[in-house]
Amino acid sequence: MSELTRFLGDTPFRVFLKLVVVSFLVGIAMSFFGWSPYDIFYQLRDFVVQIWNMGFKAIDRFVGYFLLGAAVVIPVFVVLRLLSYRR
Repeated sequence: MSELTRFLGDTPFRVFLKLVVVSFLVGIAMSFFGWSPYDIFYQLRDFVVQIWNMGFKAIDRFVGYFLLGAAVVIPVFVVLRLLSYRR
């Protein structure tokens, strides 16, 4: 078995025929749904941007909760430390 055949998994001609058939079927499906390669690219890009934005919204929410809690916890901590310092 040649290196090329081993790499492709079959003879080059059979791999070529399989790729032609699959490309034709995918082309028919994409045409049926009205998709183009650009549509797929833009949908993938929008998905990544949406995940990115959701991540930063989660971080923003975390920081908001942290600051809200710290606004209560830090003064209470300081007051308790001052009261225990007097003893």
